[in-house]
Amino acid sequence: MKFKMIWFDFGGVLSPPINELFNIYETRTGIPSSALKDVMIKVAEDMDLEMLSPIENALISEADWGAALRKSLHTHYPEIDTSKARLENFGEQWFTGVSPNQDMVNEFIRLKNEGFQVGILTNNVVEWEPYWKAMLKLTDTADFIIDSCKERRRKPEPEFFYLAEKQSGFAPPEMLLIDDLKVNCDAAASRGWGTVHFKETEQALLSLRNQLNSGKNNEYRIA
Repeated sequence: MKFKMIWFDFGGVLSPPINELFNIYETRTGIPSSALKDVMIKVAEDMDLEMLSPIENALISEADWGAALRKSLHTHYPEIDTSKARLENFGEQWFTGVSPNQDMVNEFIRLKNEGFQVGILTNNVVEWEPYWKAMLKLTDTADFIIDSCKERRRKPEPEFFYLAEKQSGFAPPEMLLIDDLKVNCDAAASRGWGTVHFKETEQALLSLRNQLNSGKNNEYRIA
């Protein structure tokens, strides 16, 4: 069966790598990436959730989440100065001056022009939507944007992939996901989707071409 619907992850695929974003934020605020990741985990664990689930499933506001991060930093890392960090308005500071992975954005547009349906399947945050959408400039190109914070479920939960199937109207074998997290690719594959595990751009584009060709699409070449 041909692939007809191509889903792109946002963070780490259409955006720069996540670790690069943490490093940018560290340079901007002085908060070490290791400490910031640690308190994100601690705040989530206090709610019996995974690292970003509280905000990606819209269970807590950005302001409350940021306040919890600040409190946890003061408790566990009292030597760290948080005065430069706008943690309660995290998204604006996180995305300021950040450029997308333009090669992947271009591929999104190319696929659309080739006749594929294209969409963004993202674990994201209510308050961050204006910033990441403005960065990508793909809202008018995307056929579908499915965001965890609006659906109160997230990758790799099976229900999130079922929702993508239901909203797009395509059967699992007609869908392909490009994602930087193997756990998300594995979850999609378990439903019968094609997958590209994004590690770096050139590898992902080559894998995408191979997947589309193996899916018996007309020969698809990536320039």
